[in-house]
Amino acid sequence: LLKKDRQPLTAKDIGLKVANEKEPQTVIMDGNVLDEPLSASGHNRAWLHSELEKLGVVIENVFLGQVDSYGQLTIDIYNDKLQMPSPQNKPLLLASLKKCHADLELFSLETKSKSASEMYSKNAKQIEKILNKVTYLLKE
Repeated sequence: LLKKDRQPLTAKDIGLKVANEKEPQTVIMDGNVLDEPLSASGHNRAWLHSELEKLGVVIENVFLGQVDSYGQLTIDIYNDKLQMPSPQNKPLLLASLKKCHADLELFSLETKSKSASEMYSKNAKQIEKILNKVTYLLKE
């Protein structure tokens, strides 16, 4: 057992918030959809097929598919030579929120109406609060 000053640093030690994670749900096995874990993850077959379509994969080529605690589908296909695109939903959402914040700040400075400027500024502050709360979840 390591002495207190030699123990590794944890997120809790530095007050860093980390997202709660659940066990991933296996929703596809050997090309077959597993309905019970799929519904336990809060999704349905239509969602699953749309996610597979985004990845350009047919279900018969999927060896294993899992939904993680963030609702993101991760798949392993039979043909390991095919390159699967990595999902970009979270970084895109973070970038969109930052763009909205910047746009509202800009609108606040450019408008001649005092009430409109206050509204833009107020909403920019709300988005800034949201960004402070969710940035650690959306960074990869």
